[in-house]
Amino acid sequence: MAFILPDLPYAKTAFGDDMSAETFEFHHGKHHNAYVVKANELVAADPALQGKSLLELINSSKGGLFNQVGQIWNHSFFWLGLSPETQEPTGKLADLINEGFGSTAGLIEKLKAEAVGHFASGWAALNLKDGKLDVTSYHDADTPVAHGATPLFILDVWEHAYYIDYRNARPSYADTTLNKHVNWAWVAENLDGNGAERANQPG
Repeated sequence: MAFILPDLPYAKTAFGDDMSAETFEFHHGKHHNAYVVKANELVAADPALQGKSLLELINSSKGGLFNQVGQIWNHSFFWLGLSPETQEPTGKLADLINEGFGSTAGLIEKLKAEAVGHFASGWAALNLKDGKLDVTSYHDADTPVAHGATPLFILDVWEHAYYIDYRNARPSYADTTLNKHVNWAWVAENLDGNGAERANQPG
């Protein structure tokens, strides 16, 4: 079974000017799709790879194939972590945020600093580590699931994620996305440890 480009969980126009329909057309429809196409080509060329899920390939491959399957998973997880409407964390997630960062604003500032300070392409991430929230980042196509992390949320800081709407202003993109468009309800769901599977695909 070939990997597919997952449908977006919202309309391309749902974010207005904060993340334009044109950005979704290029970022989802072209960049994300290109990883799917290339991964399928690489898997089809090697019988030993066929039938393996995204997560299995991430954890058993290197080089070109790792880059493709890592980016499929990263992007799928990223889209699920966004919301057109502004939300606030509640319940256990809110408690963990207050414990680790003092407030939601404190967590957002930490994530923004990680995103803006990350050199070149990559991903800012919120993981669950030893029962506490942990902010980190990953280079290029690297992904939290390649390191055994429990992922809760990731923010794409590749230039193609923001250049159409923000040009080179990564800080403005990170600030807007983190303050207005995090799907905190979905982040809270991932506290169950099953976040990695929510962006997985069977082989």
